[in-house]
Amino acid sequence: MNDQITNSSLLTILSILIPVFPLVGFLINGLLGKRVPEPISGWIGSIAVLASFVCAATIFFTLPATESLSFNLFNWIAYANLNISFGFLIDPLTITMLLVITGIGFLIHLYSISYMHGDEGFTRFFTYLNLFIFFMLLLVMGNNYLVMFIGWEGVGLCSYLLIGFWFKEHENNNAAKKAFIMNRVGDLGFLLGMFALLMLFGTLDYAAVAQAVQGYPVNHGLIVGITLLLFIGAMGKSAQIPLYTWLPDAMAGPTPVSALIHAATMVTAGIYMIARSNVLFAMAPATLDVILIVGVATCVMAAIIGLMQNDIKKVLAYSTVSQLGLMFVALGLGAFSSGMFHVVTHAFFKALLFLGSGSVIHALHGEQDIRKMGGLGKYIKITFITFIIGSLAISGIPPFAGFFSKDEILAKTFEHSPAIWIIVSLSSALTAFYMFRLVYITFSGNYRGTEETRSKIHESPALITIPLIILAILSIIGGFMGLPAITGLTHAFSTYLSSVTGASAGILPEAHHLSHATEYVLIGVAVLAAIVSILIARYMYVTKGQLPANSDAELNGVQKLVSNKFYVDEVYNAVFVKPVVKLSALIYEYVDKLLVDNVVNGVAKVTDLSGRTLRLVQTGSTTFYLLAMVCGIVILFVIRLLI
Repeated sequence: MNDQITNSSLLTILSILIPVFPLVGFLINGLLGKRVPEPISGWIGSIAVLASFVCAATIFFTLPATESLSFNLFNWIAYANLNISFGFLIDPLTITMLLVITGIGFLIHLYSISYMHGDEGFTRFFTYLNLFIFFMLLLVMGNNYLVMFIGWEGVGLCSYLLIGFWFKEHENNNAAKKAFIMNRVGDLGFLLGMFALLMLFGTLDYAAVAQAVQGYPVNHGLIVGITLLLFIGAMGKSAQIPLYTWLPDAMAGPTPVSALIHAATMVTAGIYMIARSNVLFAMAPATLDVILIVGVATCVMAAIIGLMQNDIKKVLAYSTVSQLGLMFVALGLGAFSSGMFHVVTHAFFKALLFLGSGSVIHALHGEQDIRKMGGLGKYIKITFITFIIGSLAISGIPPFAGFFSKDEILAKTFEHSPAIWIIVSLSSALTAFYMFRLVYITFSGNYRGTEETRSKIHESPALITIPLIILAILSIIGGFMGLPAITGLTHAFSTYLSSVTGASAGILPEAHHLSHATEYVLIGVAVLAAIVSILIARYMYVTKGQLPANSDAELNGVQKLVSNKFYVDEVYNAVFVKPVVKLSALIYEYVDKLLVDNVVNGVAKVTDLSGRTLRLVQTGSTTFYLLAMVCGIVILFVIRLLI
């Protein structure tokens, strides 16, 4: 008994320390600022996240998968029957996210020490990065929706600061504002969903909500409404149609920021929120259908747009949007553990790909246009090999990590609807094509940049290549934690999360399990489609030596439509931005200038006139003051008589 109490106390302390370490790193770098020399501030930030990872790993090896730890740090809001505490919940789902956030986050911090070398905002960068990690940890560790919402808003703030990190460039500021504003749209849905939860159940605690919601019938109107509102929040954070356009523009920030947002933190928040609320969403199959439709549409649309992007980071950005769509497909099917499995494997290979793109940009002194690259494979071999591994993983080629998680989602999709399986499989094939289009244009053939730049191309320093190698290894072996049923072996990842995601299993209708023969066929089709896509890309960009067009004038109608991202930004600009700008101009002209300014100026003029008049009585003459006093007494006496 004493051993259990001691163990629980140790886990509680370790849990509290996980967010405390990056918070301390933020405070040290933030308060000391430029007084901390460049490499030291980077190491402070990196060691802080590494310490959090060690704590999370210790909890992983100590806390059994069937158990959880929930505790309150203090009572936060207490009014009448309302009582909301600030507390943490540590269970397999939390631990999974903690390991991803701190593990991948540490590698990104380490990478950044070299990548951001010489930047005038070096210390500020690590200050923001540590704060980002802190808020993401709060998001996944909270034991109720309000604590989650603090982290939710915090990562939104940090994304604004990091996307617009190089704020002297006007374009970067616009990208930061766009991300911030579009996320506010989603956040309003989350906030309204929380208010509705509070009104309906009187609590925001995860466990209490999960228990209370089961007292309602499936697809009850209020439950569907609440889950749709929460999903709107997830759409904003995890960049789903129609709130996805901020994510590609987020590439304006430094490359490590792109890796952190896309792989380990912000964009996974929506997936985590729905997985955490799996019982609530399982009680609303209508909402799951909406999630499925949005996920399929996002998955396909983003993959198509990725076919014609020429900025190395924007290709990866649209691949992230597409992969997030695939995760939402899994959630929409009620396969919560499958969605989370893809979150983890995606973190490995997407962090690898983004950091690999950063290594390319570093080698080319800032160049991001793949049309000005080529032949880099012989100059930066470590980057090339690791980038190939990441591309194979995201394309779903066995035995790389992406194969296992993608295959699982595709199998679940086929169980639900062969028609949807065809659409999602097409998206996966497009992913393989545009990723190897990127690989061949960037690393094959001859270098197409200037001779001056070519002479300076070099492999990145060890602090950049070591994280690439570690992530490449994880991208190779990471999928083995979730082996398919045809192997006859335990799906370790699903088993580990079963105590959390299994809670919805009794609510959702039991899925029809595929035969082994069918699974073999599905795997064969998926792998064959990916290989064919890669070979087509090789034929087009290596054998034939095609290059992307330099301008829209060289494109046909469909190509122009895809190249311009279906003109979604232009539509938003016409429908939302321009009317708001015009309305603001009218309000300024007729409300601000005519009404507000005239009222304010009128008050000022009255005050001025009053002052000018009243100062006339300030003569300094005692005789005048006595006369005024007597007159005042007479006036008061007359008023009294009249009343």
